[in-house]
Amino acid sequence: MNKVTDLRSAIELLKTIPGQLIETNESVNPMAELSGVYRHIGAGGTVMRPTKIGPAMIFNNVKGHEDARVIIGLLASRERVGIMLDTKPEKLGFLLNESVKNPIDPIVISNKFAKCQEVVHYADEPGFDIRKLVPAPTNTEEDAGPYITMGMCYASDIETGESDITIHRLCLQSEDEISMYFVPGARHLDVFREKAEKEGKPLPISISIGVDPAVEIAACFEPPTTPLGFNELSIAGAIRNKPVELVNCLTINEKAIANAEYVIEGELIPGRYVREDQNTNTGKAMPEFPGYTGEAIEKTPVIKVKAVTHRKNPVMQTIIGPSEEHVNLAGIPTEASVIQMIEKAMPGRLLNVYAHSSGGGKYMAVLQFKKLKQSDEGRQRQAALLAFSAFPELKHIIIVSEDVDPFDTNDVLWSMNTRYQGDVDTIFIPGVRCHPLDPSQSPEYNTLLKDKGMSCKTIFDCTVPFNLKEKFERSKFMDVDIERFM
Repeated sequence: MNKVTDLRSAIELLKTIPGQLIETNESVNPMAELSGVYRHIGAGGTVMRPTKIGPAMIFNNVKGHEDARVIIGLLASRERVGIMLDTKPEKLGFLLNESVKNPIDPIVISNKFAKCQEVVHYADEPGFDIRKLVPAPTNTEEDAGPYITMGMCYASDIETGESDITIHRLCLQSEDEISMYFVPGARHLDVFREKAEKEGKPLPISISIGVDPAVEIAACFEPPTTPLGFNELSIAGAIRNKPVELVNCLTINEKAIANAEYVIEGELIPGRYVREDQNTNTGKAMPEFPGYTGEAIEKTPVIKVKAVTHRKNPVMQTIIGPSEEHVNLAGIPTEASVIQMIEKAMPGRLLNVYAHSSGGGKYMAVLQFKKLKQSDEGRQRQAALLAFSAFPELKHIIIVSEDVDPFDTNDVLWSMNTRYQGDVDTIFIPGVRCHPLDPSQSPEYNTLLKDKGMSCKTIFDCTVPFNLKEKFERSKFMDVDIERFM
């Protein structure tokens, strides 16, 4: 069993496994160059080719930030996520499903034990500038500014006190202001923010950067699996079988992750909004998971920074928006949510699910489904409908039989080529709410769509009809002890 408890222990574990981590002492500019390098090393995902899945990478010499290092790609390999969460890559969805069902609530420790507060910078100190303290990169030269892409945003409902943690697009706008993008209608922290704003109150918020990968994965669960009021830190606790440790912030009434590399303390200011690209005027924000650069939002809420705390010699963690890292962050919780929903309805039929890389972990899933008897015919399509309910941002679902590996795209496409007829095995569900970052989900692309973020959801049924199973048997090769020949 591994001993990962924070970012640093995750790094130490990867150092012991060949091919999982590399470092460079070469000087790198955080403005576009750093991401430009990693694109070729291991970004993968929906990044424009050439790219590939490769090791995580640490930059030890970041221009303008002599006392800090930057790690990128920590979660940009499903194999690597399995190593850090101590399970097989194909079983990650099942691990998270069990963790959701057996949550362990976080605990609060004393400030004197909080590693994240070893060094403290208050915003009212002369020369304070978050852009100099936090080595946040830009993905491209067109970005609206430096972005924190792996910040664990933690806030609480001003009425109920219930807390939630999510990851958001955070752009450094000035020495003490950060813009925060909320996908419309999709994030609990936005519910908290709107409730506070209606009462004219600021919403305290902490941003923890560089934490245990279990926290980062758990933070990406969404409704209905984790409804409003469910603290996803309890999932991370279950993954580690140990509560996540929080600490009280120094300048706001909120908590942060105690062993984070960096913590930003601040408040979402009621009625305070800025244009996301006010400093660049590019009209663009940053590359998002579908592989396109998101539009700069005209009116984004603002966090007023009160303090930045960090560990000694901190390690900044970042990701490339469309990389395989996003696939795993979003996709593995999606898989867990789908498994949970379908297993309740039809136990034993769903063998596995893969939130496919080409959909950024959100838009496409492959379901491996086993028909046990003739009356199961049609249940595979019902399972797909349940998957859409489990994760509303899914757009396409491909269903395959038990002899097809859902994680092998060639095997999935083989199934589509030999077990699928478009006119009888395609199910269209038009005009359903999906996700606004897909540029095809807009009235400009399809005039039948009434609003941005609506889509025609589609099921591709590539399963073998139960009564024809014998006619679709794959060629049977001899089972051998391959180790004898290697």
